[in-house]
Amino acid sequence: MQGRFHPTKPNESHAVAIACFFILLSACGSSATTVDMSDMSGMSGMTMASSVAHQHTSDAIAHFAVDSPHNLPKEISNITILVQNKWNRPIEKFDVMHEKLMHLIVVSKDLSYFEHVHPTYAGAGRFDVQTSFPAGGYYQLIADFTPTGSGESVQSHWVTIDGKAPKNVKLLPDKRLTKQVGDKEVTLAFDHLMAGMELDMVFSFTQGAAKTPVTNLQPYLGSVGHVVAISEDGNDFVHVHPTDSEATSGPTAAFKIVFPKKGIYKIWGQFQQNNEEFIVPYVIHVNL
Repeated sequence: MQGRFHPTKPNESHAVAIACFFILLSACGSSATTVDMSDMSGMSGMTMASSVAHQHTSDAIAHFAVDSPHNLPKEISNITILVQNKWNRPIEKFDVMHEKLMHLIVVSKDLSYFEHVHPTYAGAGRFDVQTSFPAGGYYQLIADFTPTGSGESVQSHWVTIDGKAPKNVKLLPDKRLTKQVGDKEVTLAFDHLMAGMELDMVFSFTQGAAKTPVTNLQPYLGSVGHVVAISEDGNDFVHVHPTDSEATSGPTAAFKIVFPKKGIYKIWGQFQQNNEEFIVPYVIHVNL
């Protein structure tokens, strides 16, 4: 699964769809926060909700609303996503994709914060989930879903959280692709790092001072693991699952992935052991 975000230009139909959505939310007692885009340096071309040219496209349009008491960090925020077709009618049926109807990725602008949650389907095209944002600043919500009988769709939305924002962390490619997570050592390897070409990506796991191979990984979303990669500018999103359809238990997890363009990407590998999920982040540079 991989997609590249492209800004959408507002049109009358889209405006009507958004207006209908907020009328629906008002009827339910919710209010959407507004997004101040004026201070988003380097992102002036992004719209509040941008569509995606995806490997498999659909006519679905996702409308996002975020309801928070004071729009401040660490408050519980209610996120609602309404999926409609091009005639502004709710899409009601969705395919299960990796055990869920929708995957929602939440990342900060500098990609230092990452969360992967699964909204609950309320019917009539509406998905709901609660989360909180750790600090002030800009966050991107990325929804991945597949309407039944249509193509997979990946769509995004920017939100602003008030309060003090931490200093942006500049993304620098890791010099060594080995990370320590608790008592586990996780190494990432590629057969090459060329943009626009399918490549092999393999995680290897050892544990303890003796670096014993890990053989008790548990299924995560129906497989040995899950990987999300996002480009430094936030415009490119890649979401993949292992090449082996059967959940293995380690000591390696193999994936195939395509990075759509050259540049810096941050990767998050998600795995599970002893009923606890662990996330391993890496920063890489992809060549042309």
